[in-house]
Amino acid sequence: MNIEINHKIIFTIVVLLTLFIVQFIVINSLKKIHQKFNLHKSRLAVIIKLTNVFLYATTIVLIAFIWGVEERQVLIYISSFLTILGIAFFAQWSILSNITAGLILFINYPVKIGSTITIMEKDNDITGEITDIGIFFMTLNTQKKDSIVLPNSIILQKMIRFK
Repeated sequence: MNIEINHKIIFTIVVLLTLFIVQFIVINSLKKIHQKFNLHKSRLAVIIKLTNVFLYATTIVLIAFIWGVEERQVLIYISSFLTILGIAFFAQWSILSNITAGLILFINYPVKIGSTITIMEKDNDITGEITDIGIFFMTLNTQKKDSIVLPNSIILQKMIRFK
């Protein structure tokens, strides 16, 4: 086997081992922060998912550089991906507003999973317990055991009463 290929394999293994070590340390640190500040479990899960996506993307880029992919090729791929993503979001303004609203609800909003809220409408108020806050939608369970799925942007636009 070629010595250069052996070095690439060794560097790849080192990068993968480093990924798993950093991932283990970061996740344990996030769990300790979760316990210290008594954050909700769903928020911890979202933060861990976002951290994993960042770590895996970084690892893929590093391994690509080890195996000889040029920076220019990576930048072309990233810019193409972002262009396609931008066109998709431009075509669906409601999706973009729901993602933004989901981030606002996650970071800086006084409701969390388990809270009971009333969404005040002109004709019919909706009361229910929040069972899930996703990127696009929020799920409420009513007293009649109905599940109502509402877009996150609606939650920010309507008046809400907390119980």
